[in-house]
Amino acid sequence: MEFTASQIAGFIDGKIIGDGNALITGVSPIEGGETGHLSFIAQDRFIPYLETSKCSVIIVSENLLSKDTYVPTVIAVKDAYLSFQILMNLYQEMQGRKSGIEDGSSIHETAVLGENVYIGTFTYISEKAKIGEGTQIYPQVYIGKGVKIGKNCKIDSGARIYDYCIIGDNCIVHSNTVIGGDGFGFQPTPEGFKKIPQLGNVIIEDDVEIGSNCSIDRATIGSTIIGKGTKIDNLIQIAHNVKIGQNNVIAAQAGIAGSTTIGDWNQIGGQVGIVGHIKIGNQVRIQAQSGVNTHVNDKDTVYGSPAITYNDYLRSYVHFRNLPEIVKRINNLENTSKDKTNE
Repeated sequence: MEFTASQIAGFIDGKIIGDGNALITGVSPIEGGETGHLSFIAQDRFIPYLETSKCSVIIVSENLLSKDTYVPTVIAVKDAYLSFQILMNLYQEMQGRKSGIEDGSSIHETAVLGENVYIGTFTYISEKAKIGEGTQIYPQVYIGKGVKIGKNCKIDSGARIYDYCIIGDNCIVHSNTVIGGDGFGFQPTPEGFKKIPQLGNVIIEDDVEIGSNCSIDRATIGSTIIGKGTKIDNLIQIAHNVKIGQNNVIAAQAGIAGSTTIGDWNQIGGQVGIVGHIKIGNQVRIQAQSGVNTHVNDKDTVYGSPAITYNDYLRSYVHFRNLPEIVKRINNLENTSKDKTNE
């Protein structure tokens, strides 16, 4: 698709500096621009590209601009990053949503499909499943018995959603993620570990995005819950009966053990491990690779393994880094003391 700079400015309420008829046929990162492409600048360290970029049009946060003429055409906006996101969403919508049921899919006669649903080839939808209006389910997806999926969701190829799990509206589940697999519940006995039946489900609330290759286990009894607006990266394990609140972000390779409760608006870094049966408050930041084994209060920032408050960790690390020298000094002091005692 082709757009002029003026058309683009109209989408994002921007001001043109330069040629409003400049034609855009694609997008590029600012470091590797091409003629006819659009890019954006939201940080002052990229401003030099306004004199060197090959891009035809660049969206720029207005507070970064200092003159009225630049090499490419500029669209001045309040927030370039947000404006670029708006354009990307518009572009995605313009590509069109799929609809219809492709050959090779299998849909149980008791399943209920809303209007404008798309079901891809080799997808299997079990009995009494309900799929909301506008939801798109790509090829090779498994939808278990009694599953409920809301409106305008996207379930990518290879995802598995097991029996009786519930997914709200406007959710995205990326490829090869499993929702509702058995929780890791076993009872030790003299004969070995005996499996505890996992009879609950998983509830995913509205506006949640789940990356690829994640595992979200069903509850033993009750529900594992992912709250509204939470965003989950790739390769994440969420165990049975975990309850995660609203608008959390969880980075790749994190693992959360069973029955832990996590509040709202938390940021959990990559490779974080959280033990079971603890409570994480609201607006907490857990730095990457931390191991959390105790409750965390609201607005705390923690780091390390076992995790402690971030500032305490930094102070402790200074001493840890110098530990060989500190031990050497202590040994020297002890030897000096012994020599004086022997005199």
